[in-house]
Amino acid sequence: MEAATYLTGQLLIAMPTMLDPNFRRTVTYICEHSEHGALGLVINRPLDIDLGRIFEQLSMPNTDPNLARTPIMSGGPVQTERGFVIHESGDVWETSASITDSIHVTTSQDILTSMAAGTGPTRAMVALGYAGWGAGQLEFEITENAWLSVPANSQILFDIPFEDRWTEAAGLLGVDLATLSTDAGHA
Repeated sequence: MEAATYLTGQLLIAMPTMLDPNFRRTVTYICEHSEHGALGLVINRPLDIDLGRIFEQLSMPNTDPNLARTPIMSGGPVQTERGFVIHESGDVWETSASITDSIHVTTSQDILTSMAAGTGPTRAMVALGYAGWGAGQLEFEITENAWLSVPANSQILFDIPFEDRWTEAAGLLGVDLATLSTDAGHA
């Protein structure tokens, strides 16, 4: 796969035929994709835990009740204890990766400290765990019609309600997932 066709910064939309319970009806933000494999974060699977609980577990005082009620996403089935923050540009944190010019992913605790103090990024989403693919695996799954891909945008990442992200992301392609056949075809 040529570098120009890598999917970093794209959304992967699970096709209606996806049966894997880890990915059924998911939207995954691809943070890294190369000839070595891919890493992404599911952005529409809230866990039964909110950011306030994370702040409490890390002994971080927080005075913003709205922020404290922000749901944490299940980013994927790999290393579910590992935290990721997808956020818009802003300050530089210890371990941030620029995915696009405007979207970054940070894995260091300093961003959570800033968020708890009210000085973190304005728009952010926290996920535990990630989705990973080995070399060539994601490319194969795409040829098997498991995924659609579309460039990510801030609205899908931060504004659209979690339960609507799957259909809204597909809508960016002009696709109505409810009308797709469950029979896969290959050209």
